[in-house]
Amino acid sequence: MSARFYDGQASRAWPAEVSLAGEILEIRTDTGTSRWRLRDLSVQLEGYDARISSRKDRDARLVMPDDDWSRLAGDRLDDFRSARRRRELWLIGGLTAAAAGIVLFVTVGVPALAKPIARATPIGLERQMGENFDAQIGAVFPRCRGQDGQRVLAELGDRIAVHADTPFDIRVRAVEAPMINAFALPGGPVMVTDDLIAAAETPDELAAVIAHEISHVEQRHVMQAVWRDFGIGMLLDAVVGGGTGAGQQAVILAGQASSLSYDRAAEREADARGQALLEAGGLSSEGMAVFFDRLGKLEGSGALTEATEFLNTHPDSGRRARLARAAQKPGAAALGPEDWAAVKGTCLADSNGPIDRLQRRFGLGDRKASADQSDQVSPD
Repeated sequence: MSARFYDGQASRAWPAEVSLAGEILEIRTDTGTSRWRLRDLSVQLEGYDARISSRKDRDARLVMPDDDWSRLAGDRLDDFRSARRRRELWLIGGLTAAAAGIVLFVTVGVPALAKPIARATPIGLERQMGENFDAQIGAVFPRCRGQDGQRVLAELGDRIAVHADTPFDIRVRAVEAPMINAFALPGGPVMVTDDLIAAAETPDELAAVIAHEISHVEQRHVMQAVWRDFGIGMLLDAVVGGGTGAGQQAVILAGQASSLSYDRAAEREADARGQALLEAGGLSSEGMAVFFDRLGKLEGSGALTEATEFLNTHPDSGRRARLARAAQKPGAAALGPEDWAAVKGTCLADSNGPIDRLQRRFGLGDRKASADQSDQVSPD
């Protein structure tokens, strides 16, 4: 049968006569004869042509009408089709296994590697990363202007941190941010949002939150979360190619440092260690359970749950409240009335106040305004 043969040496196609003798496909051209074993053949049907190649001669290919190939192959055609299906299944299986391996590495391998990498991170590097993150966060969440309250918060942080086993200088400050949250950055900065200060009803509740965040710094959970998210970003960049970029991912992480989350083991560790730090300083550790209790009750409220970022980055409040209550011990109040009043007023000068903003966010202010307007409208 006639065919076109590309020998892999020249770009032209050579006229060829093809025959099948037993297990050998013989291809005769003016330049010579090639013999391919059937078991080495790969056949692809494209349009009306059959494109045949051999894994022993990968640069060459034979092209002939698919009808001619069908007649030449005869009862062996089903064998070629079965072989092709097997190759396709192997390819699908291989791709599926590769995808499963990537998912397993992202979900298990990267988090497992993040902890030892975090503990091996040089102190100087973590401090530098913290300074970079702090600059990024400061541009988004400005420092509250109440100096007396900031001083009291910083001093409270120092009193708790003195019992922490960390080389980092813990620096606690209040920031303006539209969320109930507190978060630590690499190298020691701890930020408490104005809405969290408004939500805390006692100094002991606020002290418990600060102690919890200091524990994250001490245990290097912050760096662990950074390396975990950074590693996943680099891996996805390698898989999908472009789009994110390792350097770009680092910038994104800096901007999202306040959203770094920890696994449940790290949260439990920070809870227990935070209570221990409070007790080491002679302070009450009873505020943690009370604060988590209040947050847990908010989880069923739709509008509040959306606004309460603390519930996303510090999950499972109800269970953690029970654990904290079982371990709590009485002690001195974290702040006196005068200092507590100063902390409560830290951010009030920056706006109409976090409580007013919370009311507006949950629609309370809008409903009051609507009611006032409706009272002014006379019936027709």
